[in-house]
Amino acid sequence: MSPPSFTPASHALLGLAPRPADAVSIAFVVPMQGPTGIYGPGCLACGELAAEELNAGGGIAGRPVELVAVDAGRSPAEVAAEVGRLVETGRVDAIAGWHISAVRQAITARVGGRALYAFAAMHEGGDDTPGVFMIGERPVNQLLPAAAWMRDNHGISRWAVVGNDYVFPRVTGSTARAALQGTPSEVVSETYVPLGTRDFGGVLRGLERGDQDGVIMLLMGQDAVYFNRQFAAAGLSAAVTRLSPAIEENTLLAGGAHANANVFAAAAYFDDLVTPESTGLAEHYYRRFGEYAPSLNAVGESCYESLMFLRQVGDACGSLEVGPALQLTERHAYSSPRGLMRMHGNLVDQDVYIAAADGLRFEIQGQIAYAS
Repeated sequence: MSPPSFTPASHALLGLAPRPADAVSIAFVVPMQGPTGIYGPGCLACGELAAEELNAGGGIAGRPVELVAVDAGRSPAEVAAEVGRLVETGRVDAIAGWHISAVRQAITARVGGRALYAFAAMHEGGDDTPGVFMIGERPVNQLLPAAAWMRDNHGISRWAVVGNDYVFPRVTGSTARAALQGTPSEVVSETYVPLGTRDFGGVLRGLERGDQDGVIMLLMGQDAVYFNRQFAAAGLSAAVTRLSPAIEENTLLAGGAHANANVFAAAAYFDDLVTPESTGLAEHYYRRFGEYAPSLNAVGESCYESLMFLRQVGDACGSLEVGPALQLTERHAYSSPRGLMRMHGNLVDQDVYIAAADGLRFEIQGQIAYAS
């Protein structure tokens, strides 16, 4: 098999990088700029590692793998237009990667049903576009078990939601409010800010006046970094706990240790997760990229997952065509660095863990959800 390569999509469209003969070509849609660009290096490294492993093992359905990099850090319309051209010209066979749900919705509006699409990010659920498979965590097995764990172990029961103003945070916040109603926990406020917000002064003043004992953070990338720094500078860290399904190791590093006191995260993967499945990936990753590689966090690992999921489809169906993929058996299960993965229609369940920030690292506190 030929070695994997990242081909810039714009070059491919200009004819500067023709499609390799017989290759499975995948639009690898990950952020390289903007608020979520902080995740980009880890996404690209994990994508490269996955492509190398796939090619060393025979590719997908017996064909070598090529990744065509698409920058998901731009506006959803721009990303969808580029992915649309790649699909419509036959330059790519499938779509994979981590990006926000607003980008996913724009892509599916453009090419939904015409290309297999492995969406890696944690998500709000509910996308039944033919050919779209939702690989990441969702509230029912991530945020809601984490909120219950925080109540049982730390007495946190009154939550303020602070999130970016797009579909995933809004739907997740509403889901949390509805799910916690009638339980010992509740959502007492919801605040949403534009993606790219740097000044959280107004939000913090509202929290200072509020009666919450915890904040559910649904902020992405650099927005979470700014919020955590300002939250700590306002002196709120000791009194109010933060819980996020989106914070990962790069966020801790960028914020600085002083910003991370009393921060918890829930995810299916952490850099310091020690399981037989996760350890093997970590050893391969750091051997390949060295000790100064981007942290092997949940976002980057989810990109690896999305490409390995496409191999599962190829093995089961013999191709990456949408029609055969729709016939995958309900409850199809396979092993990954996250452990057991079980399909429920176009959703995938996985084990989920909760971790507490300790300076610039996470310490795993326990497992809160299981693939079932």
